[in-house]
Amino acid sequence: MDMRYTVAAPDHAVDRARAAQTATHNALTRLVADFDTAWAKGEPPDLAAHLPVDAPLRRSALIELIKVDLHHRWRDSDDGKRLADYRAQFPELDHADLPPDLIYEEITARVRAGDRSVDIAEYEQEFSPQLAQIADQIHAENYRTTLLSDPTAVGALDTFASGDTVDDFDLLIRLGQGAFARVFLARQRSMQRLVAVKISRDRGSEPQTLAQLDHEHIVRVFDQRQIEDQHLKLMYMQYVPGGTLLGVLRLVRATPVAQRTGQLLLDAVDASVTSGGVLTPQPSTTRAELAALSWPEAVAWLGSRLATALDYADRAGVLHRDIKPANMLLTADGQPKLADFNISFSSHIPGNSPVAYFGGSLAYMSPEQLEACHPGRFTTAADLDTRSDLYALAVVLWELLTGRLPFADEPALGDSASSLSRMIALRHRPMAERLAATAPPDCPSVLRRALQTCLSPDRDDRYSSGAAFAQQLELTLDRTARNLVAPPAHSIRSRLRMRPMPVVSVSAITGQLLGGLYLLTHNQMLLSTELTEAAYSRLVRLIVASILIGYPLGFTLLMYWCRRVFLVPNGLRRGKRYDQDTLAKARADTLACGDRIALGSFAGWMIALTAFLIELNRVSDLPAGLLLNLAASHVVAAALAVVYTYFPVTFFVLRWYYPGLVDAGHVSPHDAVLLRRLARRSRIYLAVAASVPLIGVAAGLAFLTPDEQQSVIVSIVVLCVGGLLAFLGALRVFYTLESDLHALKRIIDPHARR
Repeated sequence: MDMRYTVAAPDHAVDRARAAQTATHNALTRLVADFDTAWAKGEPPDLAAHLPVDAPLRRSALIELIKVDLHHRWRDSDDGKRLADYRAQFPELDHADLPPDLIYEEITARVRAGDRSVDIAEYEQEFSPQLAQIADQIHAENYRTTLLSDPTAVGALDTFASGDTVDDFDLLIRLGQGAFARVFLARQRSMQRLVAVKISRDRGSEPQTLAQLDHEHIVRVFDQRQIEDQHLKLMYMQYVPGGTLLGVLRLVRATPVAQRTGQLLLDAVDASVTSGGVLTPQPSTTRAELAALSWPEAVAWLGSRLATALDYADRAGVLHRDIKPANMLLTADGQPKLADFNISFSSHIPGNSPVAYFGGSLAYMSPEQLEACHPGRFTTAADLDTRSDLYALAVVLWELLTGRLPFADEPALGDSASSLSRMIALRHRPMAERLAATAPPDCPSVLRRALQTCLSPDRDDRYSSGAAFAQQLELTLDRTARNLVAPPAHSIRSRLRMRPMPVVSVSAITGQLLGGLYLLTHNQMLLSTELTEAAYSRLVRLIVASILIGYPLGFTLLMYWCRRVFLVPNGLRRGKRYDQDTLAKARADTLACGDRIALGSFAGWMIALTAFLIELNRVSDLPAGLLLNLAASHVVAAALAVVYTYFPVTFFVLRWYYPGLVDAGHVSPHDAVLLRRLARRSRIYLAVAASVPLIGVAAGLAFLTPDEQQSVIVSIVVLCVGGLLAFLGALRVFYTLESDLHALKRIIDPHARR
């Protein structure tokens, strides 16, 4: 329903294009109405004389005039014509397949006239593809006309005005109007409540459709009434006072980019609420939240709620197919509500003419929906799914974000098959650079990427559900989380985001150096006085050999164990695509990377300790207490190496690489489980880091004589001071990890944000 507001007078090419589209539609409606009026004069009028000369409009008009002619000939005369007669009279009909709604109209006209010779099998034989699209309506035997113009209903609509009483309703204020409907704010007498009343032609199944849907972001329909003598129906529903996104869009276009914030949405809502004279805006937490948002964040806030509504409708088996700003209402708090599910029968059984989808707003349609309108394409309404609605929602959100549609359609869009072809071709062109160039400066890349994904011409590349789209839009609102997924441009993290090899390798060496430095200082003081020069040199050669052999071997084994941590991010950076199973394994390996390196490191230190003790026993006969002290100090050094390998490695992989893997593929609840386990393990490592200085003092002095204790006192002091400083650094990293883990949980699990 197209609400009219005076927030800002639009002067935009898109508005002119829509005006041209509406003018074309109105011209066609007038042609059909004139032909219908001519029938009322008694004699069957000459159909050919009422056809326009204009080629783009001629086929559409011919199809609609045949519907009217069928209707009258079977009802008002004894000259009931068949489609074969019209095809013989107008050979141009055979330039393309007959539309399903025209075939359906012949069946409807014959059934209503009481023709007992109607044989559906006959139609199935001649029009098999079309019959497949209208089978449900025929088998339901609930025949509703698809006539474009019903003079009785159109004339009756114009008689309703504010102040009238219809049925149980006092019409107070006209809220909006379209070609086939009027919407009023009304008072329901029996319930003493304000409702929105929509009076429209008695066609379509909008009330039945909406009655199935109970969602906070879908307008709630209460009931409907029939106005049979005027061929109308009255549907009354929840009153939503904040206007529509069309009003917001007009205000967006009148506001400079730098001045657009979440307050703009509230200003548009307040203008609509106060213009009704019934309500006044009241403070609320939702309004305070909106006022604090940037404009891109406000657009994402609206979009995430509408995407969840479409997801709910899709799970209920309902497609909207007419997503546009005028069909999205706003509460006084700015909460969006999806309205106008008036999917006409022709939308369910589309013809090969744009007219059959004319109410669907061509500018917002997905490529596949435009193809269903095209007379020369084989796509039908049966081929559409929720990804088509999500595409249209992305178009609306981009228009809200920038004030412009993402496509530069020609002014008279969709008024001919060639025009439709150009629209379809335009939507199949690459969009990434164009969207990046026209996005506002403060638009987060995660929002632009989410809209770009939904605007993909290949629907297999779009989000598969409204829930997935909503999750990405919610990410835009979480500044900490979106900073992880899309780091600031030109930052070090952005430059090295999907290049884990250098960062992880350097991080893994840090802990080894700390452990080795402590052990070297401690052992050198003790062994230099206990061993002969030859024995000491032999021990040093063993240590050097162990390092030269052990580290490359350990590095190779760890590289293989953590191979997905390095290979998959590098592949993604080069544009390679991976299946969901590979991405899931890469995410799991990335979270386990710090543990694997720490575990491999500890194993290496224990192997080195064993070799060290064996060699000591071979070169000298040291006291048992000294050997125990050396072994204990070795374990302390291993603990240092493990802890201060784990924290830097985990910090970088979690902050720099894991978010990119999350962004590349659909996550699952198992990812949230792995994050929780990582949080628990991090606490254990932090406890070990806190214990190292205390245990190191005891282990470093245990089993030594006073003279030996005096010789290692410097290493013990360095361990205490250095261990304390290192622990403070580990604590800082731990808190950052905690924050990142919570943010990643919000990315993976939408419920964690609520």
